[in-house]
Amino acid sequence: MTKKILLSGIVGTVVYYLLGWLVYGLILTDKSTGEESMLFIFLGCLFFAFLLAYIYCKLGQISSFKTGFSSGIVIGILYALTWYFFVSNEFILRGLVEEIVIGGLMTGITGGFIAYVNGKIG
Repeated sequence: MTKKILLSGIVGTVVYYLLGWLVYGLILTDKSTGEESMLFIFLGCLFFAFLLAYIYCKLGQISSFKTGFSSGIVIGILYALTWYFFVSNEFILRGLVEEIVIGGLMTGITGGFIAYVNGKIG
């Protein structure tokens, strides 16, 4: 079980970090100030990926890309909503929808890879 969490957490970290770079570094550059710490972003990706790996291995027994993706979307949407309301001073529907879509898809894809690795390690 520890091997599964470790390996899937590492894969999830890489996937989540690269997706963040793609989305926020190349596509939505207006969301970045250019002053973000790559170390702290990496650490955030690391801990979030390991949280997903732990949930998938210990609590959910999620071990296919499809189930990991669908579970990841739900977790990502809930996490995006949580984060949005923690940091927002006013309700802006466009921003909320954008965060839900980005958070859901990024976490869904990352969760899919984590679950895929879990299934392969068996």
